Amino acid sequence: MKQDPKAGTGNFVSVKTAAVLSILVFIIAVGASAFKKDEAPVKKITFSTINRDSIESVKAFETVYKTLMSPRCMNCHPAGDIPLQGDDSHLHVMGPKRGVEGKGVYAMKCSNCHQETNTPGLHTPPGNPDWHLPPAAMKMVFEGKSAHELAIQLMDKKKNGNKDIKKLIEHADDGLVLAVWNPGEGRTLPPVSHAEFKKAWLTWIKKGAYAPKK
Repeated sequence: MKQDPKAGTGNFVSVKTAAVLSILVFIIAVGASAFKKDEAPVKKITFSTINRDSIESVKAFETVYKTLMSPRCMNCHPAGDIPLQGDDSHLHVMGPKRGVEGKGVYAMKCSNCHQETNTPGLHTPPGNPDWHLPPAAMKMVFEGKSAHELAIQLMDKKKNGNKDIKKLIEHADDGLVLAVWNPGEGRTLPPVSHAEFKKAWLTWIKKGAYAPKK
């Protein structure tokens, strides 16, 4: 039996037509979605606060430096692995060690004596829920640093706790930073108020975080 050459042509045309229509519908749908009036283009959000002024920045760091070098700050940023103590910044009489996380070693943990709040009484342990030294991998030493050295260190993410500009600005209100102005009875406060320190800290950073000359 001879096959009719026209047999099946109708089905082929139907399939081909359906495919073409599907493609056209897809193109129209994509085009329509691209022109929806209620979908505004996404804007890239950036964080920019820097307005460079080397003179103003260095001047502000004078206040930052004298605050960070006060016993209330420096005692927890020692050159060694034992915290300092008192207004004369002597070695902690209990001899606690930094430890990997900065929270002490073995049974001698910072939190054993430093509770969540200050212990009442003269020269008793000050408190904070997160009391600790910087961790061993990033000691953030203040002791013995010149203003130039400390400014450079504070802006180095490899040495400052991996803090970018935004995090450094936020750090002015960190819990342990605020605790510096509530050290407990018998301890000298930093040379300026927290408000003055924060203003100087933000000015130093926002004006370019310049380091004083060596």
